[in-house]
Amino acid sequence: MQRARLADFLRTRREALQPEDVGLPRGTRRRTGGLRREEVAALSAMSTDYYSRIEQQRGPQPSEQMLAAIARALRLTDQERDHLFRLGGYAVRLRTKAAKSVNPGMERIFENLPGDAAALVVSDLGETLRQTPLARELLGDGLAHEGLSASLHYRWFADPAARKIHPADDHATVGRELVADLLRIHTRDGETSRAGEIVRALLARSPEFAGLWRAHPVPGPACARKRFVHPELGVLDLDCQTLVDPDQSQSLLVYTATPGSVAAQKLRRIGLHG
Repeated sequence: MQRARLADFLRTRREALQPEDVGLPRGTRRRTGGLRREEVAALSAMSTDYYSRIEQQRGPQPSEQMLAAIARALRLTDQERDHLFRLGGYAVRLRTKAAKSVNPGMERIFENLPGDAAALVVSDLGETLRQTPLARELLGDGLAHEGLSASLHYRWFADPAARKIHPADDHATVGRELVADLLRIHTRDGETSRAGEIVRALLARSPEFAGLWRAHPVPGPACARKRFVHPELGVLDLDCQTLVDPDQSQSLLVYTATPGSVAAQKLRRIGLHG
């Protein structure tokens, strides 16, 4: 819990509202703008003393229910509400179900990619939502998987075949990256989320995953340079550019090779073959 920042955030949002914004009369004796503490307390169905202690950095940590009531009283946006919960010491849970289709803005960008691009749209849990023909030839058909196996985070530890796209020397690094990313999402969305379901399943079946999970790895670059293995052409060194949707539920990954490089030639051959 970040007491000072929580108190300052509540004060600024309280002072930004006027009585008429929340359906209260302004009255004739109000000398300053903004809501009074007692008004926010009344709107939140709590005592003035309890609310005042939060703004004064005193008292116990407010419960999630109390913070939710304050968020409603102060007419906070979804983003402001999430920020309030983080300041209060709580993980922010995902408000929507796992994505099954590409968001409209991301779809428009994907549709305008050149035909020879190695690109795919994935959910935050590594579920393939769209992929170009070249990406399918390079990475395999991500749309062919269902259930927990739709998630690369799960598949990497549950299906040995999922590792064939990377050289064996890179498996440990890729595994740590996936666990770090899953840990980030699990912390954000909570135990009852889809991330929580994946974590529970992997803890029960993969000692490798359990060991990495206990180590609490921290995410690195969103999409670092990677090496891929093609069954006929061997290893390709590719760069990855990432575009993240505003709600952070989906990402567009585009893999490219340095012009004139061996990897670029191999990538072109894969595209011609596909």
